[in-house]
Amino acid sequence: MSFGKFRQAKDQINQMRELKAQADAMQKQLNAVVVEADAGHGAVKVSVNGQQKLLSVKISPEAIDPNKVQKLEEWIVKAVNEAVEKSQKEGAKQVASLTGGLKIPGLT
Repeated sequence: MSFGKFRQAKDQINQMRELKAQADAMQKQLNAVVVEADAGHGAVKVSVNGQQKLLSVKISPEAIDPNKVQKLEEWIVKAVNEAVEKSQKEGAKQVASLTGGLKIPGLT
């Protein structure tokens, strides 16, 4: 391997390390992002972080009716799905700012 190719390979490795550090920082930022969603006019509220991890589920006492369990289940699913979708959109915005719109496997 010539010195020029060795230097080029070294530069590429350094660039990859920088990208890895930026990706790690992005993961920390995403972990700090919290989005919320609700369903049933606020009867069910959920929080999800930027890594799509469910952080909390809050159900108002008025929503707990043994005769309407199916409705409560639907509200929970709706609220979680909405929060995850919001989280994915926020994560995509942050990744796009990191990558400048480039499609990088594992990040986009």
